[in-house]
Amino acid sequence: MAEILFLVHRAPWPPDRGDRIRSWHMFEALAKLAPVHVAALADNDADAALARDKMAPLCKSLAIEVRNVSRPLALAQAVLNREPVSNRLFRNAALARHVDALIGQGSVTHIVAFSGQMAQYLPARFDGPVLMDFVDVDSAKFATYAEQDGRQPLHWVHAREARLLGVWEAEVARRADASLFVSEAEAALFRSRSGPGSGKTGKICAVENGIDTDRFDPDLALDPVRTGEGPLAVFTGQMDYRPNIDAVRWFAADILPLIRRRHPQARFAIVGRAPTDEVRALESLPGVMVTGEVPDVRPWLAAADAVVAPLLLARGIQNKLLEAMAMARPVVASAAAATGIDAVPGEHLRVADSVEEMADAVRALFDDPAGAAAMGQAARARMIARYGWDARLAPLGDLLGLSA
Repeated sequence: MAEILFLVHRAPWPPDRGDRIRSWHMFEALAKLAPVHVAALADNDADAALARDKMAPLCKSLAIEVRNVSRPLALAQAVLNREPVSNRLFRNAALARHVDALIGQGSVTHIVAFSGQMAQYLPARFDGPVLMDFVDVDSAKFATYAEQDGRQPLHWVHAREARLLGVWEAEVARRADASLFVSEAEAALFRSRSGPGSGKTGKICAVENGIDTDRFDPDLALDPVRTGEGPLAVFTGQMDYRPNIDAVRWFAADILPLIRRRHPQARFAIVGRAPTDEVRALESLPGVMVTGEVPDVRPWLAAADAVVAPLLLARGIQNKLLEAMAMARPVVASAAAATGIDAVPGEHLRVADSVEEMADAVRALFDDPAGAAAMGQAARARMIARYGWDARLAPLGDLLGLSA
């Protein structure tokens, strides 16, 4: 009988951030194919406890260990051992022992690893199929960081991470039966960086993210949020993540003032957990509010006259855009944020890159509520037609040689 081992770098429950949304739905899809053993890490004890309570009854077995390696220590260890810092940050001896013992029992027939950092837990020899879900090309992300950051020592750290992760990703792909990415653009980027022989069987493919359009439904009765007067632009995301920080800082400092010249009461809500001091400081700017963690992001999306994603750096498919579009909200996104989403600019969303273009696009939505509503409805229809999770993850069964 088939049994699947799911290795995941952050315990999937609750599915309230981009990586956990994908890994949770992947866990649910795998559980329809065969019993699943989950071996995962968690950022803290509270996250681990939440995940154990939810997932233990759903798994064949469950092991969650809390990460406790600091970034400075991980960097020092990685330099000494000539390996990527990312791998050190997600290395846990207790979890490694658990995985070795579980595989040694002989019941695991298939392995799915989620995020490149978890490839270090793969056994040196395994007879069954191995799927590696890289999600994004992390080495390319660090290469972009290195290009953008001319300061020392961060430039050196990022350039080193890009180089070593690139080597690691190619090595892992050669061992895996299939390497998955969140979009065809990411898969093509990986092929171009890693070469034609980077996959053991040549399977480097896209398995896209989806969206639960029943949950993200504008017709649901949601508790309204109090946002004050004037048109509202909303950004959602994890607010200790560097690309999100850079995006909201750019919008609040440079774009919002241009919008407020025409709409003096326009406001910008930054909605998401763990805002840094840098993000909190943006509340001193006219019209800016920072909510911190909210119990449910949907009321904020429902209240938005425009949802904005002015990301300067983005990899893969942005869940924040899928959620906003499923809620029938008009979206203004940078080209980087919109990449990978199967939607038509001007019909399902607006795409803008410069300060002036972004401000013009948001002002146009504020000026034309009927047109903004029509774009939102077209966006929702696109999400329903294109991005159901069952359809997006259907290839997993064929890739593993299992049928639902």
